[in-house]
Amino acid sequence: MNPYEANIKAYQDQLAIEYLPAVKSMAYKMKLKLPASIDVDDLISIATEELIKVSRRYDIKKNDNFWGYAKQRVQGSMLDYLRNLDVVSRGDRKIIKDIEKEIDKYYNEHQKEPTNDYLAQKLDLPIEKIKKARIAGEIHSVMPIEEQLSFFENVEKKVEEEELVDIIRNELKKLPKREQTIIQLYYFEELSLKEIAEIIDITESRISQIHKDVIRRIRAKLNG
Repeated sequence: MNPYEANIKAYQDQLAIEYLPAVKSMAYKMKLKLPASIDVDDLISIATEELIKVSRRYDIKKNDNFWGYAKQRVQGSMLDYLRNLDVVSRGDRKIIKDIEKEIDKYYNEHQKEPTNDYLAQKLDLPIEKIKKARIAGEIHSVMPIEEQLSFFENVEKKVEEEELVDIIRNELKKLPKREQTIIQLYYFEELSLKEIAEIIDITESRISQIHKDVIRRIRAKLNG
């Protein structure tokens, strides 16, 4: 390796080291939206590996903002990891939908989410099946909004990507101000449910319910 190549490699290595705290912060923030079964160290490992790969490909002559270049790719690597964990069958997806319906009904009556035991009894399913389905649903809740809308139905086959984004924006504008704020803070400001709850001054459980309800309503509109 000649001196020029050595200097470039040293610069790339320094970039990876410099932005490692930002990567860890991104992983911890994503972890706040995920079930306890997901290990934050796994997210950090995946993200760090991608950061190193990105730093090796980075060319300052083409892009003078390394973090702007790297951030989306690093986040994408963690989402890809979560997608690989979220392997659910058609039957499991039906269970997730059934669980969400029961949770909605229970919440409306009791202002809190039901236990897994309650859901297992109500749906006549093994509790382990309930736990697995709820974890899959929670993992999917951190995906980009376009993916959430196509989770149960093939929305992406019905409309082009740009058209889908326009439809989402238009539907979000029709929502009450509080619901618009929740979606904005969750997806675009990347705040956790706890952080949003503190800003809006309602419970995390209620934030979660509103978030899920908004996604279902937009999905229903797209499939109408």
